[in-house]
Amino acid sequence: MHGRAAAPAAGTVLNALATGFGSAFAIDAYTTATVELDGSGTTTGEVAGDPDADTRLIERCVDLVLESYGPDEATGGHVRTESEVPMAAGLKSSSAAANAATLAALDALDVPVVDDPGRTASDDDRDVERVEACRLGVRAARDTGVTVTGAFDDASASMLGGVTVTDNSGDELLAREAVDWDVLVWTPDERAFTADADVARCERVAPVADLVRDAALDGDYARAMTVNGFAFCAALGFPAEPIVEALPEATGASLSGTGPSFTAVGSREALERVRDDWSQRDGHTWLTTTHNEGARTT
Repeated sequence: MHGRAAAPAAGTVLNALATGFGSAFAIDAYTTATVELDGSGTTTGEVAGDPDADTRLIERCVDLVLESYGPDEATGGHVRTESEVPMAAGLKSSSAAANAATLAALDALDVPVVDDPGRTASDDDRDVERVEACRLGVRAARDTGVTVTGAFDDASASMLGGVTVTDNSGDELLAREAVDWDVLVWTPDERAFTADADVARCERVAPVADLVRDAALDGDYARAMTVNGFAFCAALGFPAEPIVEALPEATGASLSGTGPSFTAVGSREALERVRDDWSQRDGHTWLTTTHNEGARTT
């Protein structure tokens, strides 16, 4: 009983910490999970290259899949993740890991994951809609305390691809759209864990977050992410200079998640010019693209 899946990272359009509404877009960098089910009764986890990593999230994802969709004898196993996505960098590494682990566990059980079930009387009643698999990973994130909001915005972008807008209070998908953007990412060397973010300060920028939500729902994602970036840099204590450096070359730029990474979107030629500025900063600067396919078994 073996399964394998990969899920993309994501950047932020709207941070959900202020109001519970969030928006994110998938980018072309991946976390891969491999699940081996062994009937041992215990699930163990491993993160490649990091023997001291906290594996509770990916273990909980596997356990929830087994509890929800597995036969009685399918209890326990091992889950291993490998990632191109730096942890605690604001690029949704936890959501990508949860999605990959969830899909890999479903793959190990031979449970079909579908975008539109369209069930009839003859269909396999074990079919799982992709967005429901995403909600399972979000539940695991809440259970293990790695997220404040549940991060359905981040998780939905990673699972479904493209850009999504969500109401995290009810894990409701408000909008999803395929987008074809070039993306520049700057990741400093330091790390920032979402669970450590000052939620009270973020809630103080709720009126601005409401404007960002409305812009995102209108499809004005670039303007939305730029306004989000300035607001949450102030709320979370990050310098806004990277956003200022990106404008007006980039179409949009923002702090990603609770930092410390920044992302910018626009034409490749424009982003190459922004890269010249961002590359002078300590850390890692890289060009990528958006990803519209979402998480998939491999």
